[in-house]
Amino acid sequence: SEKTLKIKMDYIHNNPVKAGLVENITDWNYSSARNYYLDDDSVLRVDRII
Repeated sequence: SEKTLKIKMDYIHNNPVKAGLVENITDWNYSSARNYYLDDDSVLRVDRII
């Protein structure tokens, strides 16, 4: 379901923060978080699924 997908994406995006590698989920270079939360397509193009 859409709710389950969002939960899983949030979990994945938060892993670098929980590991102490970055302070903000959008700071992790190897994440699509910037694309979803900041509407930034500079790193990679993301088709919205939510």
